[in-house]
Amino acid sequence: MPPPGSGGGFPFGSGDANGFFPRNAEDIFAEFFGSNPFGFGSAAHGRSMRFQSEGGGTFGGFGGGESAFRSYTEGTGGSVRLRKPPPVENKLPCTLAELYTGSTRKMKISRTVVDANGRLVPETEILIIEVKPGWKKGTKVTFQDKGNEQLNQLAADLVFVIDEKPDNVFKRDGNDLVMNYKVSLAEALAGTAVTLTTLDGRNLTIPVTDIVSPGYELLVAKEGMPIVKEPGNRGDLRIKFEVKFPTRLTPEQRAGLRRALGG
Repeated sequence: MPPPGSGGGFPFGSGDANGFFPRNAEDIFAEFFGSNPFGFGSAAHGRSMRFQSEGGGTFGGFGGGESAFRSYTEGTGGSVRLRKPPPVENKLPCTLAELYTGSTRKMKISRTVVDANGRLVPETEILIIEVKPGWKKGTKVTFQDKGNEQLNQLAADLVFVIDEKPDNVFKRDGNDLVMNYKVSLAEALAGTAVTLTTLDGRNLTIPVTDIVSPGYELLVAKEGMPIVKEPGNRGDLRIKFEVKFPTRLTPEQRAGLRRALGG
């Protein structure tokens, strides 16, 4: 406010009756400091802090409802998005029995994290994986943001991929189990019984009453792998037979076979 009766005022612009000359805040700062008075930090991340007018109040809105200071990202007009690395995959070997009955696996992981002071420090953690009955090779279990942390980026996801260990007796074919079983020629012709132990520890005795020819396959219903999408249901067990033929026969044995087979 100029002295009363001085008739003076600020030497620029035209004021009101009291000699007050309202001006935009950015214009005032520009005169003293240039067009970008607070341009620090722009070289590092493309960010800067500047004064931004909001509304049309006195001095360009200083004292309005919103702050006159705004943070912005040059070239994007929005906040910086941190990059997320691709997932880190690890195999999780499981026996066929574990995939048959289900199991709980505890995995100890070591990773790097950013502490409260912005430093990279090592950390260990126990992750629990509930393997469901019937899971197949290639099934993935994802733990969000459990990969290594790095400065200025998000943590990667940690993914465990189910892998099947070979079994000494059974092979998996989809939801079915397949096993090979050898029988002698006498058993193939006269009948036999297959004894086996299932993946969950049960002992089965399966009678074979048909004549077993080379390539013969016996199907045992509902003794295969659990079906994930059909709780309580299982695939089948397929027993493939291999007939062991004798390498030599005595004359008496040959004659006995001819009599028995009518040859």
